[in-house]
Amino acid sequence: MTQINVLLTGLALCCLSALVAGLEAAEATKGPANAPRVNVLYINADDLGVMDLGYISDRYRTPHIDRLRSEGMLFSEAYAPAANCAPSRACVFSGQLGPRHGVYTVGSSERGKARDRKIVPVENVPFLPAGNLTLAEVFQEAGYRTIHLGKWHVSKDPLERGFDINVGGDGGGSPTGGYFVPFGKGSMESFNESYPVGTHRVDIYADKAVEFLRESQEQPFFMHMAFYSVHTRLEPVPEYVEGYDASEVDPVYASMIEKMDEGIGRILAELDALSLRERTLIVFSSDNGALRHISSQDPYRAGKGSYFEGGIRIPLLVSWKGRIEEGARCEVPVSGIDFYPTFLEAAGLPVPKGKRLDGTSLLPLLKQEGGFPERALFWHFPIYLQAYRGEADGAHDPLFRTRPGSVVLSGKWKLHEYFEDGRVELYNLERDLGEREDVSSAYPEKADELRRLLVEWRREMNAEVPHLANPDYRER
Repeated sequence: MTQINVLLTGLALCCLSALVAGLEAAEATKGPANAPRVNVLYINADDLGVMDLGYISDRYRTPHIDRLRSEGMLFSEAYAPAANCAPSRACVFSGQLGPRHGVYTVGSSERGKARDRKIVPVENVPFLPAGNLTLAEVFQEAGYRTIHLGKWHVSKDPLERGFDINVGGDGGGSPTGGYFVPFGKGSMESFNESYPVGTHRVDIYADKAVEFLRESQEQPFFMHMAFYSVHTRLEPVPEYVEGYDASEVDPVYASMIEKMDEGIGRILAELDALSLRERTLIVFSSDNGALRHISSQDPYRAGKGSYFEGGIRIPLLVSWKGRIEEGARCEVPVSGIDFYPTFLEAAGLPVPKGKRLDGTSLLPLLKQEGGFPERALFWHFPIYLQAYRGEADGAHDPLFRTRPGSVVLSGKWKLHEYFEDGRVELYNLERDLGEREDVSSAYPEKADELRRLLVEWRREMNAEVPHLANPDYRER
């Protein structure tokens, strides 16, 4: 073979290789039957109570979130997988409950005064371990463009856990530097020079989200829009704060919710303008309940940091134009732990080999077709969380929002078990949403049944139960 023929053959092989690579890249953007891959927009509010939106209370103005409710499905029995920020987010992005990854709280599990803790709590893992494959990593490996905006709190850097673009996310749990330009410090400082004084975080997130959407029209994407709103410190939004009645709500808190809603409206408008709604699954939720002393969640008891309903009930709206019935309502208890398998199934992606998921895909419920298994929901919190405002927290005592224990929800029955003294509390949520009447003595067989269920679940999960006496404890 002549040198020219060899050269031509080599060029042909290179072209063929490039063509195959191009076809493979193109196919990576397709789903079943070469349909365009489904985009996922996951909107996660911070410390937003289930009672704090316009579609459920006219005390709040949230027209864009209300639109999501009218255009999709409301889950009326939705729960966070944990009662405060970092563990809830770690559960969602790992698809696993606390005993599998060890993230139970923010910082130390020895919260409150040592003299008030009867037992030694389980040691906390501050961030999701590096080997635990995140939802974003799965999307990224499948050829999706991925972007995180706002609060991360799952690791130190979202770029190391599956995101191509990061806007303001880091390992912190609060809005470092405040909500407005100029940001005094933190990961948003870089925007001080490009935005005028007084610009709100929400506006920056919306700008960057819109920019990302325009760049991603021809490629599937996963967007994690994680607002800091309404995490403390609370800062009034001037154009909205004057419109609220202080006798009904905290006007500052309400103005922050309305500002977040405005940002969501801009993102939805861009999806409409780009004709992306039909192939975008949109989920709006919160990471846990509201702070009780800022926003009462009546009839639900307590708030953030508590495993009473006020701490773990969350808003959950899912919209998917043409796939989910508008105005639909689902009363099946579900959890944020279900997001991982739901997003993967919607996108036509398999569960990664060796990955154990604790949730169940919600697609049968969303499409109102096929079966959905009857199941119990579980929470495990072998830690202490100190009180915020004493009696105003609505917990058992003025010292702690949570003492070490576990919870199981099965149908209308909810059982709390506490490790300090072994006591159990049984509530019938059908009759007692406020969890004020412990009926364990009236229904001992049901209490025993649910406790056995908890014990078996902890055994299967290898969940550590604290039992060592705290030498520093002093009985009051």
